Amino acid sequence: MKHPPRTFARLSPLAILILILLAAIARGAPPNVVLFLVDDLGYGDLSSYGHPTIKTPNIDGIGERGIRLTSYYAAAPSCSPSRAALLTGRYPLRVGLPRVLGPETTLGIPAAELTLAEALKEKGYRTAAIGKWHVGHAKPEFLPTGQGFDSYFGLLYSNDMIRPWVNTDRPLELWRNDRPIEHPVDQTQLTVRYTEEAQKFIRSSEGNPFFLYLPYSMVHVPIHAAPQFRDKSRAGPYGDVVEAIDWSVGQVLKTLHEVGVVDNTLVVFTSDNGPWQNMPDRMFQGNVIKPWHAGSAGPLRGYKATTYEGGVRVPAIIQWPSRIEGGRASADIVTAMDLYVTILKAAGAAVPSDRPVDGNDLTRFLKGEEPSPTKHYFYFNHERLEGVREGRWKLRWTREDSTGTPLIELFDLEIDPGEMYDRKAEFPEVVSRLREKMKQFAAELGATVASDR
Repeated sequence: MKHPPRTFARLSPLAILILILLAAIARGAPPNVVLFLVDDLGYGDLSSYGHPTIKTPNIDGIGERGIRLTSYYAAAPSCSPSRAALLTGRYPLRVGLPRVLGPETTLGIPAAELTLAEALKEKGYRTAAIGKWHVGHAKPEFLPTGQGFDSYFGLLYSNDMIRPWVNTDRPLELWRNDRPIEHPVDQTQLTVRYTEEAQKFIRSSEGNPFFLYLPYSMVHVPIHAAPQFRDKSRAGPYGDVVEAIDWSVGQVLKTLHEVGVVDNTLVVFTSDNGPWQNMPDRMFQGNVIKPWHAGSAGPLRGYKATTYEGGVRVPAIIQWPSRIEGGRASADIVTAMDLYVTILKAAGAAVPSDRPVDGNDLTRFLKGEEPSPTKHYFYFNHERLEGVREGRWKLRWTREDSTGTPLIELFDLEIDPGEMYDRKAEFPEVVSRLREKMKQFAAELGATVASDR
């Protein structure tokens, strides 16, 4: 019987495991994917994005080991459309979900769409969704388990979609797979329970590639934190909730280390839209929600439900230790649809070729080999196309809600990310060029666009 080389025989089991992992990486083994998505987290809500009192060391650490994006865009300024685009790589209007879904809504991601989970499952990935779904629940095929996820644990829509905030008699229930398991829901424990479920899923991977989608129910109002996180943040109750999510991220990353897969795991942390600073009066019924329970867009103008930067430009941090050099930041344009294409490419899965896909492969950009391939971002608000960004320029062309007259604004986002200075009078040729791009894209998608007068 042949014996292994003497030098190999002296290695500890841990060292042998590391060598096996490195060999797998060298062979181009498909990466695991962990996608953290926070609900309503603003551009300015993390330490690494400038918040002076909220502490997020675990989330910030992802950027220290990878790349922090400062011009990353969710696909829409509200929940359901943003999530639909993230999971399909296509602007929400293409998917047929341009508006937020309610408890009684009968829509969902159509079966014809290829979700991230479905594409990865075809490549042998184990898939799990843990958290807020909010892209359809009226039919079994709209549930996570009907959209490519092997398992699901969480809320089917936003945690405020109950009385007194929403006029519905449908209870807010905690679901496992395709059925409700708990009502009423103790929302103070949601972040902790999501974390425990995520850790169990990772530990059961047994060397198989996995996709973990972890869309937290927080920091959407009404905000809740478990007792161990309350009154800990200098930023008050909202800070407590953000710091609880930071703890959760840390626990998940720790578990990746414990099972020895962190080096070949692509980790993405981001938000679905900007902070809900413009909550309607109905949200203040019952004296539970306060205006300061919303986050911050930092230096950006606007907030959730608007197409100013604060509504759609959100934090996004990516690490992949075996592929991405750490400690970098980039102001290049990146979108949620790019994540779809990039993840599929990394997994060796085919990007659909029978339909328009609005994302680009970021692999070479993430490696620092070239600029972002994404040169345009289109600002949708429901069925309306309200703007376009090309490089440094953003044209916003919509209508004043009060008068219906055209509102035309041109901003240089490189020097004016707060959208304070309208430059349209100085650069009419830029306005004309971007206006034409808006018209062409609106026609392609069947979107509405404000008239020229």
